[in-house]
Amino acid sequence: MACTALTKGRGLDCNRISGGIKFIYFAVYDQVTSIPQTAGEVTDIEMGTDVLYRYTMPLGVASLTDTIVGSRENGTYYQTPTCNIILNRLTKEDQNQIKLLAQTKTIIFAQLNETLANGHDVIVALGTTNGMELNAGTMDSGASFGDRNGYTLTFDGMEAIPFPMVADYTTVPFDNAAFTMGTIVTS
Repeated sequence: MACTALTKGRGLDCNRISGGIKFIYFAVYDQVTSIPQTAGEVTDIEMGTDVLYRYTMPLGVASLTDTIVGSRENGTYYQTPTCNIILNRLTKEDQNQIKLLAQTKTIIFAQLNETLANGHDVIVALGTTNGMELNAGTMDSGASFGDRNGYTLTFDGMEAIPFPMVADYTTVPFDNAAFTMGTIVTS
């Protein structure tokens, strides 16, 4: 006897898409009072006047993965979302912020290079139930003149369900009427 029945198939998409991430937005986990989801989509974000912190990603250096982890023996299943980002240039200001990120559980919103049919960017949410934590990273000086110096950071979490998409916005990301939050801090 099957526990669940499939509800649809999937054809080949005729559109080409782009990989990568344009922006990462950090929300402090404890400041998000509610983030309900319906059918794999975040339909509301309640943060009062608390803010999102936006980090602009250099092209081709940020990615996310949601790994399925299952055990036949235990009958369990969960997801491990991971977000990898690179920040160019070593600075004391970034080091202070990275220290704060390492001490803070966050919810990560990733604005992808992938777009919807209306031209708006796809935004996904990681860590909506249990949060995301900075658990690995490096600070690199580079060796050769043309090498990058900066930070490589890895955030990960554990969730019962795959990461959801965020409901489409009207004009700019997170301007949805149902979302309650303060501003987006960009610098």
